[in-house]
Amino acid sequence: MKISASIYSNKTKGVEALVKELDDLKVDFLHIDCNDDLSVFNDIEIIKTISKTPIDLHIISDDPEKYYPYLLKHNVDIVTFQHENLVAPLILPAGLKSKIGIAIVTETPITVLETYKDKMDFVLFMTTTPGKSGGLFNKENFKKIREFKTAFPDKKIHVDGGVNDEVSFVLRNMGVYSVVSGSYLVNSNVIGHALHNLRNDNVQSHISVSDFMMTREELPVVLSTDSLLIDALQSIEKYCLGFTLMVDKEGKLTGLISNADVRKGLIRKINSLNDLTIKDVINPNPIRIANTFTISEMLTFVKNSKIPILYLPVVDAENKLTGAITFNNLIKGE
Repeated sequence: MKISASIYSNKTKGVEALVKELDDLKVDFLHIDCNDDLSVFNDIEIIKTISKTPIDLHIISDDPEKYYPYLLKHNVDIVTFQHENLVAPLILPAGLKSKIGIAIVTETPITVLETYKDKMDFVLFMTTTPGKSGGLFNKENFKKIREFKTAFPDKKIHVDGGVNDEVSFVLRNMGVYSVVSGSYLVNSNVIGHALHNLRNDNVQSHISVSDFMMTREELPVVLSTDSLLIDALQSIEKYCLGFTLMVDKEGKLTGLISNADVRKGLIRKINSLNDLTIKDVINPNPIRIANTFTISEMLTFVKNSKIPILYLPVVDAENKLTGAITFNNLIKGE
C-alpha cells in the first residue's frame, strides 16, 4: 500500500526541509491540500525542483476550471476533486495527464460516483473533515470501501483522514491502494519510525474485528440442514472468496467448505463421484475467532496457528456467525 505524506499537516518545518526528509525516507507521494488556494502551486513549483516524488494534489473548490492551466503547466501527477464542492459537471481539459480522483465524505453515498466513472482513476474516501488535520477515522468507511470495491472493481481506492498504524493495517487488508497520513506521520517526533509503523503489521490496536470484518450479509452462507452439494459449489462460485460458510437455523456456525475441502472430497470419492455429497466436503470444525478480538489479538492468533490462514469466520459468544476476515488483499499487498 502506498503512503502519501500530507505536508501541510506539519506547521513547524519548512516545505523544502520536510520534503527532503520525506524523500530520504522514500515516501511514495507528497500530498498537498488545496482549499481553493492557487498559491499552493508556488510550493509545487519549489517541490518539483528538489524532488521527483509524485505530487498528490487534493483540490477543494467550486471552480475547478481555474486550476486547469496550473495543472497542465506543472504536470501534477495525481489530482483529486472534492465532489461536495462541485457545482457543475466536471469537464477536464484536453492534454491533462494526471491520474484523476474524486473525493467523497463519509455522509455521501458511493452512488454519486457513477457520474464520474469514465473520468476517475480512483476514489478518495475522506474519513474526516476535508482539508483539516488531526481528526479521528470514521469506521463507517470500512463498509463503504467494501461497497465501492463491489460497484467499481477496476478503480483504485485512496483514503485520507485519521490514518495511523492500526487503521493502516486494516486498510491494507482491505486492498486499499494508497493512504494519506498527516498528523500521525509528519508531526511524529521520528517521521521514519511513524512511516515504518504505517507499513508494518506489528500494531497495538483497539479496533475490533467487528469494526471492519465482512458482515454475514456480505458473505457466502448456506444452511447446513437443507443445502445440497450444488448449493455449496454455487455459493463459492458466486462470491469468489474461495469458501462458503455453513450455519444452522439459529445462525450458529456449523462448518466451512473451501476450495481445498472440495478437492479433498473429490480425491476421496474419485472412483464414485456420483456418491459425493455435501457432507464429504464440509470442515465441521473450522478455525474461528470472536468478534471481540482486537487486531493485535487476531494477528497473535494467526501467527500462533499451525496452518496457514487465508480467512477466518467471526462468531459471537453463542457461536453465531457475525462475519469473516479475509487476508487475500493483505498477502497481495505484502
